[in-house]
Amino acid sequence: MGWICAILHSAAGISSCSTKPDRVQATHRTAVEPQYCSCRARTARLTETANRLASQRGLRLSTRMAAQPVEADIAEKPQQAELIDGKAIAQTIRKEVAAEVVKLREKYGKSPGLAVLLVGSRKDSETYVRNKKKACEEVGIESFGSTLPEDVTEEEVLKVVQGFNADPAVHGILVQLPLPKHINEQRILDAVGFEKDVDGFHPQNIGCLAMRTRDPLFICCTPKGCIELLERSGVQISGKSACVVGRSNIVGTPAAMLLQRRDATVTVVHSRTPNGQEICSKADIVIAACGKPEIITGDWIKQGAVVIDVGINAVDDPSAKRGYRLVGDVNFAQAKQKASQITPVPGGVGPMTIAMLMQNTLEGAERALGAQK
Repeated sequence: MGWICAILHSAAGISSCSTKPDRVQATHRTAVEPQYCSCRARTARLTETANRLASQRGLRLSTRMAAQPVEADIAEKPQQAELIDGKAIAQTIRKEVAAEVVKLREKYGKSPGLAVLLVGSRKDSETYVRNKKKACEEVGIESFGSTLPEDVTEEEVLKVVQGFNADPAVHGILVQLPLPKHINEQRILDAVGFEKDVDGFHPQNIGCLAMRTRDPLFICCTPKGCIELLERSGVQISGKSACVVGRSNIVGTPAAMLLQRRDATVTVVHSRTPNGQEICSKADIVIAACGKPEIITGDWIKQGAVVIDVGINAVDDPSAKRGYRLVGDVNFAQAKQKASQITPVPGGVGPMTIAMLMQNTLEGAERALGAQK
């Protein structure tokens, strides 16, 4: 049929580009008619040839087919989203921090210092702490650590925090979560001086973030990383509709406040929202941070939206080397068919969290050393 389609396509192209004489004003009719008649005659000859060749092969073509363009044999592949490379952006930020640390050391003769408090021996927490110490080494930040046993008392933990608060060489304090169940997590976090609260969890920092006329000393690392990803990827936030899926104190709530500070119209979708899919599907920007594997499917995503997937969940996968694979809160395969830009999991938001921790520690040191001078 390919040869017939080619003939019909030529005929259709001629007929569609011709100007019909009954649409031409009377003053121009005589000049146009011969050209139109010539095109019509060529179209008729091509159609006649196609019908004759088709009949020789036992086929029949309708005149309606000859008057319409022929569709391509192979449909075009749908355009897929551009990946937002969190690893590359995080590496750029680390280099920026390292350069500023050098300047700080030249100016004050001191380096920024980060203290990390680990309680217990959870393997995942130990891994996170190792990664943070490694990042400190890369950018020139001094790392201070304290590892306490699982059965340590709450008062002993508080004593360590207070020691870091009083140490002028420490410009940032991070308490690795979760803490053992017998320790009041909120009490420990509140004990961290807000001027060294590089995690951004202190009520004073969160309160300032919520107020339009105030600026927090520190912003929570993961939400801050989400905004950096958007801004460094050229995404306009002001005037856009944004949906944050999840309302945790660590990610969802501060992410919504950060978007609002940048003049987005923000809606927070959570477990009690009856029409979450409907709301999310209208958003220009989606930040998914609900901790549910691939709960946000393609029908949650507006065509052309930008998607930031904070979730990192392990799901069983017998074909994987470790027996599981990591997925986000967004169904990546479906969402990338509709989004214009999207973060992968892993390799999206994850690397940004530690990069923002390094940036926060640097900012804390700049304030502290500048005040001492």
